[in-house]
Amino acid sequence: MEGASERAGPSNPSNALRIAVLLPVFNDWTPLSRLLSQLDETLDANGLSADAFVIDDGSYEWAPSDLGSVQRRSLTEIVMVRLRRNLGHQRAIAIGLALVAHKSRYSTVVVMDADGQDRAVDVPRLVERLRGQPLVKAVFAERLRRSESVLFTVLYHLYRGLHLALTGVRVKVGNFSVLSADALDTLVAMSELWNHYAAAVFRSRVPYATVPISRGARLSGGSRMDFVSLVAHGLSAISVFGEVVAVRLMVASLGLVTLGIMLSAMEASIGPPSVHAVGLGLTWGTVVLLLSSQALVASLLFAFLVLARRSSVGFLPLRDFHFFILEEHVAKKTP
Repeated sequence: MEGASERAGPSNPSNALRIAVLLPVFNDWTPLSRLLSQLDETLDANGLSADAFVIDDGSYEWAPSDLGSVQRRSLTEIVMVRLRRNLGHQRAIAIGLALVAHKSRYSTVVVMDADGQDRAVDVPRLVERLRGQPLVKAVFAERLRRSESVLFTVLYHLYRGLHLALTGVRVKVGNFSVLSADALDTLVAMSELWNHYAAAVFRSRVPYATVPISRGARLSGGSRMDFVSLVAHGLSAISVFGEVVAVRLMVASLGLVTLGIMLSAMEASIGPPSVHAVGLGLTWGTVVLLLSSQALVASLLFAFLVLARRSSVGFLPLRDFHFFILEEHVAKKTP
């Protein structure tokens, strides 16, 4: 493997910019085909070239035989990577990033969805922002608006509040982003990448920036994400911050225990209570103290469980990615 120091990058303008575009896909072959054409046109119009890595996440619909053989100008290679089984969007991204890092020849990696909601025309803007700020190692598209149902919007805002309360990090980005080679080297050595890509970037403390970008419309078909998948996706993002969540829950539990003690002391100072909690014969201070004490014990157990996991590496993307790749086919640009 070539060393990371041999990569071209924004900090070394004497070398050509080498871009890899990572596109995880599950059965969305029609929008992907259109997106590849749009991406080729956009790159060509901006004087850029790239290799596209299509990560087939165990699709049960076969990819079109001519997907990688269409005429193109700026997509030098289309690398078709088929996984052994369906792993889910985030894990497909982890496998793709590890594969790109293993090849060790790219200065910049673009991560985008294959359905067209991440627009090809916005790729040069993200790349330019990364190149223009040497201290920034990752640039994310910050969504200006979402064209979703009222129910989804309400649940999404509730999730954002829960995420902020538990982790201290605001949810404002998706997968659409650009990474430098340095950021890529960091991420593929993180087990957290297996759970959630964007959360792993934030957890890594890699310097990042955001660019306000509107979300596009799907190029074909409807979303394949159901309610269960969306909930699992959100919980996966929170799980990356397990240690932070454990500490915040402990602090909250201690606060409730303190509140319970104060209420009990106040109730004791004013004499026998005239109103008992929910007819149990207990004062409200006692009830709060009992429930908060149980919450404190549970949060302590959770904290120790999270800390115990630090001694095991688990899935390491750069080491283990090849176990999940069934086949890899490269379609080069025709002369």
